[in-house]
Amino acid sequence: MGQFDGKVAFITGAARGQGRSHAVRLAEEGADIIAVDICKPIDSVTPFYSLAEPSDLDETVSLIEGMGRRIVARQADVRDLAGLQAAFAAGIAELGRVDIVLANAGIFISHDAANVPEESWRDVIDINLTGVFFTAQVAIPQLVEQGDGGVILLTSSTAGMQGYANAPHYTASKHGVVGLMKSLAQELGKHGIRVNSIHPTGVDTPMIQNERTWGLFSPGDPNPNREKAAETMKVSNLLPVPWIDPREVSNLVAWLVSDQARNVTASQYSIDAGAVNKS
Repeated sequence: MGQFDGKVAFITGAARGQGRSHAVRLAEEGADIIAVDICKPIDSVTPFYSLAEPSDLDETVSLIEGMGRRIVARQADVRDLAGLQAAFAAGIAELGRVDIVLANAGIFISHDAANVPEESWRDVIDINLTGVFFTAQVAIPQLVEQGDGGVILLTSSTAGMQGYANAPHYTASKHGVVGLMKSLAQELGKHGIRVNSIHPTGVDTPMIQNERTWGLFSPGDPNPNREKAAETMKVSNLLPVPWIDPREVSNLVAWLVSDQARNVTASQYSIDAGAVNKS
């Protein structure tokens, strides 16, 4: 028996990275999954790194089904409220309920403040903040109607707890997630619905494992790479690690959405190797 037997988790950004890791971790303990991902390029992001493809979402499906769990997977853009609602409704139609909402989808783009393109600003805010709100919004009526509580967990960042140069749009979006979390926790507590945010340091996914991000830590290096970045990125954390594994974040997620954390709400949880307290 798993601690999530009979429960359903709605996860955005589930095709790869942290989203896939969270889906696998919860399915290991019995959860069924409603998985959503855009699975196509975004013009402002592609100069930095490639986004998930349909084959990545197919791989998530294979992993979940390989554990004997059910999964409903749909391509949808979290900026598109109607499309996201349709994806969620398809999951409810097949799986019957929702218990856990992981608003995980997000992007990272770096620009100095004076040179942020308008498109980049709008995409980061729309995906990282508006998309997080839409994810919660489509699930709230179902959670309330069920009448037995539930959990909404919003993915923020260390950038939601401190400022970062060269990422004003990202930092603003992740601070916004914290305000959203606190507002939702106030509103939904009376229904027994808990709302929290998580704040990882850099996670070993394509979002940071790309030449543009490596170059931020090696200014002037004409050939930045993963190995060189691993040394320089350690300066961001108190512990001597450059980044953390998605599974480590998923372990925190699994605790926060479990009954072991049944009285935890309106809280920010760092899994940051000490980054926020780095002097």
